[in-house]
Amino acid sequence: MSVQERKERERAGREGLIVATARELAEAQGWDAVTTRRLAERIEYSQPVLYSHFRGKREIIGAVALEGAAEMAAVVRAAAASANNPRERVTTLARTYLDFAERNPAVYDAMFQLDGGLAFAQEDTPEPLKDAFAALLESLGEVAGDGVHPGLFTEVFWASLHGLATLTRARRLLPEDAAQRVELLVDRLAVV
Repeated sequence: MSVQERKERERAGREGLIVATARELAEAQGWDAVTTRRLAERIEYSQPVLYSHFRGKREIIGAVALEGAAEMAAVVRAAAASANNPRERVTTLARTYLDFAERNPAVYDAMFQLDGGLAFAQEDTPEPLKDAFAALLESLGEVAGDGVHPGLFTEVFWASLHGLATLTRARRLLPEDAAQRVELLVDRLAVV
């Protein structure tokens, strides 16, 4: 291994440590607790080392969002692959999405609520975000219905899931009705 390869591997390791630590701190105490000073203390590097990897908290949030998008794409695909028919696939996808949002609130916030400096639905959208949307589209496109653009249908279904995730987390919806909401969403929107 060359010196350059070793340095690149060490740099990637530091970046991974910064992102993992930010994520852990945000999940435990919220994003307000994530500061470059606290991160530097926790990972035992100086703040200038942090700034050599990320320009600030906004970029760290973006890195957590990209990591979360990749994880979401993987869990959605795995769940959809385990289903036996289109209805089960869409229902499983919806439950998996909502479960991901519930289990990873800080990551979900980084992905959809906070400004991580990431472009959505544009040419320069980062690949992990495109792939997360593609993971939804793969299962939802087939149930969009005749004459409905699969991408547009996926956006509407995703927006519905996001609304359910956000309102449930804010305790604006009764948790005991969660399963019925998913069934209603699938019944009304998906052509299965």
